[in-house]
Amino acid sequence: MQVKLCVHNEIGRLRTVMLHRPGDELLNLSPSNLEPLLFDDIPFLETAQQEHDTFARMLREEGVEVIYLEDLLTQTLEGSTILRRQFTEDYLSESGIVGSRTRSAVAECLDDIADTRAFVNKIICGVRRDELDMSHAHARELADLVGTAQSGNPDLVIDPMPNLYFTRDNFTIVGDGVNLNSMHSVTRRRETLLGYYVFTYHPLYRDTPVWYRRNSAYQLEGGDFLNLSERAVAIGISQRTISAAIDLYAKNMFWGGEYRPPIEEIYAFLIPETRAMMHLDTVFTQLDVDAFLYHPGILDTLEVFRVTRGAHVGELRIERMDSPLSTVLAHIVGLDSVRLVRCGGTDSIAASREQWNDGSNTLAVRPGRVFVYQRNSVTNDILYKEGFELLEIPSAELSRGRGGPHCMSMPFVRDEL
Repeated sequence: MQVKLCVHNEIGRLRTVMLHRPGDELLNLSPSNLEPLLFDDIPFLETAQQEHDTFARMLREEGVEVIYLEDLLTQTLEGSTILRRQFTEDYLSESGIVGSRTRSAVAECLDDIADTRAFVNKIICGVRRDELDMSHAHARELADLVGTAQSGNPDLVIDPMPNLYFTRDNFTIVGDGVNLNSMHSVTRRRETLLGYYVFTYHPLYRDTPVWYRRNSAYQLEGGDFLNLSERAVAIGISQRTISAAIDLYAKNMFWGGEYRPPIEEIYAFLIPETRAMMHLDTVFTQLDVDAFLYHPGILDTLEVFRVTRGAHVGELRIERMDSPLSTVLAHIVGLDSVRLVRCGGTDSIAASREQWNDGSNTLAVRPGRVFVYQRNSVTNDILYKEGFELLEIPSAELSRGRGGPHCMSMPFVRDEL
């Protein structure tokens, strides 16, 4: 029987991983919408795809099954006109469209796409104004159409989803269930609709337990989530995830129902709320059973809190961990000690530069064997000397989106340790 989902750690042999290959959504980035769409520059699509294909090929060479989010959504919607129409209505409702005739014109544009995969590509790519037939719209609505896209770009009616290749963020596999995350930025909230449909209607995944819901009041993103053991997870309090979300998540896990994964401890890591350190996995990832890579810039302000089940139903026990980070991590993974490797080593400029280019953002395919970005030569050299096996992927264009191998991958199945 095929194992659908099983993720209890960050380093067990990776069996199945989900990616999204960057597509034409990157062609709808422009200087006018970079900031609201969370990009600092415009990646060159052709090279970004080549780099991403290299990543996927190297994963397969490691024996990993690679599946794609766009394929899962296509499989979900294919063959059901009713479900595709329902998805379209939900997509339009969350796209910020102004005016009923504009909405009808977009719906007609999408309905005209007969091929389901092409339809999925289009909803990811976004909708341009010049793609619509607005011949029957009133003059007032034609005026309203200018700037309809939430990013404010006058040439777009619906924004693209350029951040979608960071598949770590919009939903997260925990055990044999899923967090359907509540995203911080308006521009990323539609991404979670894809995961909602996959885990509600896909033939293989529709019975998946849901630990957190996309319409939750508090923001929780997957880049802030690390599965450290079967009984313990770490969650970053960051630019994108707030502490109230961790409280809600803990209550869901500890008190939410009869069937829950065996999570006994949640560790909240308070990190700086900056663009450079937007998620926990941009400053901290696990390399081996006893080894972690971290950005030294977090240590001055880092606080760690342990959250466990309280004495009464619905209560939480929260305690601040005053021990050094190495001691806290050793306790979490059940060892006497752990190794901490500094991104950039002792060179503060290299540490800052390479953390910006995701030098701390690694993906383990098994203990001690990790994917890294080729460009982070200082950190990679340190890792080599520490005895780790590195799988270096090119990243001249992929890194422009501010995410590394960990950000670009969502494990579906890992071996237990």
